[in-house]
Amino acid sequence: MSTMKINPEHEFDGQFSINTSSSRLIDPEEFRRQGHMMVDFLADYFQNIEKYPVRSQVEPGYLKKILPDSAPYKPEPIEKILEDVERDIFPGLTHWQSPNFFAYFPCTSSTAGILGEMLSAGLNVVGFSWIASPAATELESIVMDWLGKMINLPKTYLFSGGHGGGGVIQGTTCEAMLCTIVAAREQMLEKVGRENIDKLVVYASDQTHSSFEKAVKISGIKLENFRIIPTTKDTEFALDPKSLSRTIEQDIKSGFIPLFMCATIGTTSTTVVDPLKLLCEITKDYGIWVHVDAAYAGGACICPEFQHFLDGIENANSFSFNAHKWLFSNLDCCCLWVKDPSALTNALSTRPEFLRNKATDTEQVVDYKDWQLSLSRRFRALKLWLVLRSYGIDNLRNFIRSHVKMAKHFEQLVSIDERFEIVAPRNFSMVCFRVSPLALGNKQVNKFNMELLESINSCGNIHMTHALVGGVYMIRFAIAAPLTEYKHIDMAWQVICNHANAMLDVN
Repeated sequence: MSTMKINPEHEFDGQFSINTSSSRLIDPEEFRRQGHMMVDFLADYFQNIEKYPVRSQVEPGYLKKILPDSAPYKPEPIEKILEDVERDIFPGLTHWQSPNFFAYFPCTSSTAGILGEMLSAGLNVVGFSWIASPAATELESIVMDWLGKMINLPKTYLFSGGHGGGGVIQGTTCEAMLCTIVAAREQMLEKVGRENIDKLVVYASDQTHSSFEKAVKISGIKLENFRIIPTTKDTEFALDPKSLSRTIEQDIKSGFIPLFMCATIGTTSTTVVDPLKLLCEITKDYGIWVHVDAAYAGGACICPEFQHFLDGIENANSFSFNAHKWLFSNLDCCCLWVKDPSALTNALSTRPEFLRNKATDTEQVVDYKDWQLSLSRRFRALKLWLVLRSYGIDNLRNFIRSHVKMAKHFEQLVSIDERFEIVAPRNFSMVCFRVSPLALGNKQVNKFNMELLESINSCGNIHMTHALVGGVYMIRFAIAAPLTEYKHIDMAWQVICNHANAMLDVN
């Protein structure tokens, strides 16, 4: 039975009221009516979100069996479409905003983030250059400086810092990585000659996000020149500076050219933090571009108590994090800062005649099309501006701190149960745990925990994901959904214990 009700004011009376004339694709009054209906629909969704299985329970191909095989020739009313969304689409959704979603890393929404998306979509400007919408460019530059100051980035990364740095909003981390690799590649090839592109080498640990490998592939760097440096339990699976140094020295002796290194603040598997300061001390001697990926954990750095994780950032070349992960700004919103924007623009800019204008030609302005892969770009800064203004720094810090406190609470629940163990240090709001080998006797530990996780996820009450680090299968419990409260943490732990009890009794 449907859990959402269409507001009586918006009930469909059998008459299709939208003016379908080609000159009235936007009818202000009809937009107002449907807009109110859509807000009511989403508000009801958030109110009832716990009634849905957190992880979708459908089988592959379910939707093709339900929907017609061609688009309708005649218009259909929004009321009917929303009914179909709830009946046909919702079962195929994993509900990322559910308070019982603890999987992957968060992709957080907020009232301000959603409304910012709505405002940006309504205005629908294409701010590829300053002249195309001056406010879009200028607001982005201002907001990126605001956010840089909030996480205490060195002035060398800011427009206002007086050192030539600046920030840009990309879609995702993969885009940010690819743009910076291409910038580093072009900068290096100008020095050593394009004939040496096959000698360029990039470095990362085996805990670096897979987005980096994709960016390397696209950039034209040979995959065999991608050095994946193994990590060990001795360094808590952080990138070891000594291992990096040895690898670089071996490459130089073999005639390779060190180009780029990716360090991570908060790895995907365990949220470990690479020792950035020590790594940068090594790379600076070789002219290696250092990019710092803080996709998840960067949001926490608006809190002063987490800013020490950025020690050494002053010696890196670029830094990015996703405000859509843990800063409540809705997908997509990857914030990238670079010390030398000219490295980006030299690699990515184009100068077609149809885009020429006085402001650009006289170099008075930023044209963000030259800071990214695509030409067109959305007005993402508007959303981020709304979030920062609507909540303020103090409240945003409190939201993040509350998630960290809930993670500490969950960590305590795990620690006091002798059947479970914490398998990686908790740095932020994610806890990595498993059923302990001591509780399983001769049973296969990884296999048991894998089956436990699938059993839990299949019930639909909560959703978690896993990692495999150093041969250890672990369950990741990531807290940051906007509706999560302590009661949801306690309920999740009870679900975990119930499933573990049943499996341990059976086994």
